Amino acid sequence: MDNQRLFVWAAFGLLAFMTYQAWLQDYAPQQPPVPAVLEQPDSAQPAVPNIDELPALPTGADDMPVLGSDPSLEEEEVRSARTAKIVRVSTDVLEVEISTAGGKLQRAVLKQYPVAKDRPDTLVELLSTDEHPFGSLQSGLIGDPGDDEKYFTAELTTSATNYELGGADDIVVPLSWTNGRGVRIEKRLRFTRGSYRVDIEHRVINGSDAPWRVAEYSVLKRISREHERSMFDVDTYSFDGPIIFDGSKSEKLKRDDLLEGPYQIVAANGWVGGIQHHFLRTIVPEGSSEQRYDISAKGNISSATVFGPATTIRPGGEQVFSTTLYIGPKLQDQLAEIDPSLKLTVDYGFLTLLSNPLFWLLSKVFSIVGNWGVAIIFVTILIKMAFYKLTEKSGRSMAKMREIQPRMKALQDRYKDDRQQLSQAMMELYKREKVNPAAGCLPILIQMPFFLAFYWVLLESVEMRQAPFALWITDLSSRDPFFILPVIMGAAMLMQQRLNPAPADPVQAKVMQILPIVFTGFFAFFPAGLVLYWVTNTALSIAQQWYVNKVVAEEQKSRKNKGKDKGKNKDKVKHKDQKKDD
Repeated sequence: MDNQRLFVWAAFGLLAFMTYQAWLQDYAPQQPPVPAVLEQPDSAQPAVPNIDELPALPTGADDMPVLGSDPSLEEEEVRSARTAKIVRVSTDVLEVEISTAGGKLQRAVLKQYPVAKDRPDTLVELLSTDEHPFGSLQSGLIGDPGDDEKYFTAELTTSATNYELGGADDIVVPLSWTNGRGVRIEKRLRFTRGSYRVDIEHRVINGSDAPWRVAEYSVLKRISREHERSMFDVDTYSFDGPIIFDGSKSEKLKRDDLLEGPYQIVAANGWVGGIQHHFLRTIVPEGSSEQRYDISAKGNISSATVFGPATTIRPGGEQVFSTTLYIGPKLQDQLAEIDPSLKLTVDYGFLTLLSNPLFWLLSKVFSIVGNWGVAIIFVTILIKMAFYKLTEKSGRSMAKMREIQPRMKALQDRYKDDRQQLSQAMMELYKREKVNPAAGCLPILIQMPFFLAFYWVLLESVEMRQAPFALWITDLSSRDPFFILPVIMGAAMLMQQRLNPAPADPVQAKVMQILPIVFTGFFAFFPAGLVLYWVTNTALSIAQQWYVNKVVAEEQKSRKNKGKDKGKNKDKVKHKDQKKDD
């Protein structure tokens, strides 16, 4: 196997894989523009189902509450939203606005996450009434349709309109409503210090003289638009849209599919959410009871609704319903505390099995060194140490190939007109010198999975979003602003090539000379953390190959000296024998 040719194809194959989607999107036929928002923010209220008759306690999919469309209901929601008060909640990480119309979360600002490094005062909004970042999250109850007032559109009462976390560990926002017939609902929203989860509890007290049937629901609405991928913007590489977990596996739902019709399933131990690069909004129902999930899209608004089973509350009885919401960055520790399966929202692609332990190792090293860039360097060293013996063998083979290159050239000149004889002579030379020409391919084949895994870890892990390293590198998840690291990487690759045997084929030799330039050009737009990994890995490879070359050269020199000494000893013995004969 021709080592140099395989190296070239492997390298170009790697680059093609990394840039295929970006270039395809840049040059593919453009989709027609998405029409303007069909539902204005003040009228885009959750499409709460119209239940003409509450079903019996469900035992399967057919007993779940049914979606419906009631124009009068929508008008009622809009009217109540315009007259509702706003309750503002401020924690150390969140700024939230809650509408007293059903207790809907209509605005959520992440205090610690600016939109861009150079715009620290412009913060990420995951829920908003504005058109572009539009989104809302509502959790409530569907009561007896005979009620004149509906809880999900009614004006809830509260003792205050501003809540500050202050020095407390958590804060609870109480809201309440009474239907006028003795049924009282107490809604409590709990916010915790340092956390992006919102625990919602509905306590239903049936003070009437008749049974009251009720079903819990939650609705997530957000903007849904087609976005073009670009190799100059890493945010466009990540999936943006609904994701659902059915208790066993997760599935990302494409916008075009939802425009053709809603996605509906019934599942236990599931959840539903909307993901984008680094951030997440999700609904996690409590308990193992079956829930109905309904996800749909209309225009550029998508909605995800979760329905729980209907429950009958007897006169004088009480019932508590609980749901957990998460509105924030994809912090894997916090997500795992709510539900381990929520870590699936961090999309590492087909290398998840490798990326997850790699991120775990990076996190552990970061907890010691306190810098993600330094953590990348240390993990690269650890990976290099783990594969040292394996790469040493291939390095020795490369070094031996370098030593026997003059003899290979002589064979090529001798058998230039007889390729079969040349191939046979080369194989004999490899066998005699114990050289494996394919062994040099091993390092690049080993590095490729780790390279791709590192790429997705750096791209998807919000922990490294806008994380500084040193000097001019202020964001490891975006490209080097001055392209210094890619240039260093190109120079290191050129130096590494000089330590390896040059290809015998002149065409391959020219391609290998151009390869560092090509890599530099592509890596110029990759995350700086990824380039830092490749620079560190290349530097370690150079040091290892230089050392191996030196050891092999000394071994070859010692071998030649032994051969000369052996020849001299033979001459001495022969000279003594001649004297005896004389």
